[in-house]
Amino acid sequence: MRIALQHDIPGLCEQLQGLGQAVDTYVVPSGDGSLQPFAADVLLCTVRGGDLPALITACQGLRWIHVFGTGIDGFPLSLLADDTVLTCSRGATATPIAEWVLATMLAREKQLPERWLKEPPASWYAADLGCLEGKTLGIVGFGAIGQAVARRALAFDMQVMATVRRHRESPMPGVRLVEQLDSLLPQADHLVLALPATPESDGLINAQTLAALKPGAHLVNVSRASLVDQGALRTALDTGHLACASLDVVDPEPLPAGHWIYSHPGIRLSAHISWSGPNMTERLLAPFIANVQAFSRGEPLQGLVDKTAGY
Repeated sequence: MRIALQHDIPGLCEQLQGLGQAVDTYVVPSGDGSLQPFAADVLLCTVRGGDLPALITACQGLRWIHVFGTGIDGFPLSLLADDTVLTCSRGATATPIAEWVLATMLAREKQLPERWLKEPPASWYAADLGCLEGKTLGIVGFGAIGQAVARRALAFDMQVMATVRRHRESPMPGVRLVEQLDSLLPQADHLVLALPATPESDGLINAQTLAALKPGAHLVNVSRASLVDQGALRTALDTGHLACASLDVVDPEPLPAGHWIYSHPGIRLSAHISWSGPNMTERLLAPFIANVQAFSRGEPLQGLVDKTAGY
């Protein structure tokens, strides 16, 4: 099995070659020169960085591509042959992202960091803080991230609802699954976006859906910026219908200096870091390593991408 690596990840070649003598690795040279065709059964790549279409075209005999990441938005799906398998490290960052989501919701209810003191306050012993207990969490998308968020929210005694594409019984006691976003929006105190970026999800949170959201709700986006109409978001915040938005993803990224999102009092912005946690390279590589072993044995792969659905 010849594995082409778009990037030279320290220690990866040695780890792959240690799986068996049948594994041969090749780090694709970087640079501006034209890429010559080469034989590769497997390609490990990223969606962003480098000329991915040229790299895919240069791989001769390609049977399987694994994306070193949890999403494939921006991947040139049209270049793939019908029999080329595409996988990604879906779910590898679910734990740190779920913890980030809970941190944003707790910060909203407990008024942090505003409640930290640097000088004597007007009064001691009294505050109008909220609780997650009894609040309704709406999760848009119930994949690995949505489920990781739901498990933690249930531990805080929240009421949890989540949207799914097709009706099915909830795999998690205490979580109510619904097909229609409209049935979730009026009930959600906190709305978390955990959907992949696809043409169907583009602009999902717009003026109409924001108007249907429960007044005073808190929006958390740890998915992709394309899900949210930022102009409609600004209007909803300015009118007070939406109380707060915690955004880990925005358009464009990086956000330029002077952009209104930086200074809006209703927005808490982070630099697309909700995925970050200990040993993230190893976490993201683990599904690929497992798939290499499965691929060599002719077994099913994990993290399969539906090339028609786009995720």
